[in-house]
Amino acid sequence: MEQPLLIEQGIVYQGGYYGDASGTTGDLRRQVLDEVEVRELLIDHVGHRCCWGSRPARTWKIHAIEDCNVYVGTLETFTEERDTVVEKELYSGGSVEGKDKGPETGIWELDLRSEFPVLFVPYKESRLRIPHSETIEKCSGCDGQGNTVCPTCNADQDPGFYKEGQMTQCTTCYGRGLIAHKDGSDTICLHCKGNGKLPCATCESRGLIKCQTCQGVGSLLTWKVAVVRWRTRSTRKVNATSGAASVPDDVFHRAKGVQLCNNQAYQCTPAYFADSYFLNKFSSEVIAERPSIPTTARMICERHTISVVPVTRVTMTDRNRSFSFYIIGNDREVYMKDYYPSRFCWGLCPCLEWLKL
Repeated sequence: MEQPLLIEQGIVYQGGYYGDASGTTGDLRRQVLDEVEVRELLIDHVGHRCCWGSRPARTWKIHAIEDCNVYVGTLETFTEERDTVVEKELYSGGSVEGKDKGPETGIWELDLRSEFPVLFVPYKESRLRIPHSETIEKCSGCDGQGNTVCPTCNADQDPGFYKEGQMTQCTTCYGRGLIAHKDGSDTICLHCKGNGKLPCATCESRGLIKCQTCQGVGSLLTWKVAVVRWRTRSTRKVNATSGAASVPDDVFHRAKGVQLCNNQAYQCTPAYFADSYFLNKFSSEVIAERPSIPTTARMICERHTISVVPVTRVTMTDRNRSFSFYIIGNDREVYMKDYYPSRFCWGLCPCLEWLKL
């Protein structure tokens, strides 16, 4: 089934490359930001943080602006997994669609084209009753008898053996059958009617109770259900310079960059770049980390992308103090890991939740 090619991160670049890990460039120019743009981005970022002051963003000196572009590689493996489970219900009579009506359909012979999702969806599950898989089986809970031994009055009996008429001592008269009064007289215990014993409260001393599995029917109707799961198993890898090493990988995976390759095939092989040994090696490393496929699953398709995410590291100083932040991706998102010099909260406001992002 033909599926549309999905491009999730940035745009596909058809020219030269950003270069190798040392930072040389090809036909594609780096992201260029002047001091005015850098300061405006930081002021906007600070303005969305409760209890953050804007003075450092407005007045501190921009000491350095460094390019720290990051390469992001992904391999998405789209798989289909099929498994069977057995479901049961009480059998109350009627026809059964078993193997006498036709051969049971194999799990990989089921036609699920109407259920097939768009390629590379994160997860989808479908359940389908397998034709001609119904059977009638004897209830294992009661061996088809419909009753089980009472656990109260026949607790020590072996399976299949029980005693009827088992009685318990009356808790009102303690087995006397009489109730003693302060004047020395006795009256018949109304609870046990003077017998001193009571029938089993669980089974009325029958010794048997109705099987809870089959509700006394003794038989169950069983059938097989095919459980089909489509999922995308992802391998992600980031190559960052030392200047961007403190930024979590997830930040780069969320950022929009420029795609240097986007290959889709049944099974992807490493991409080839005629003028970049580094990118060839990086692509091979991503492919080498392909996730393992369970024996109950099959591979449908793979997609391999390599993107370069523009990253600018900015350092600002004021006398002997300094702090750094990053401008990441085509959308120029500001990321600041820990320190900003003008914060006025002490754990009492929501801004600490933003700091965890």
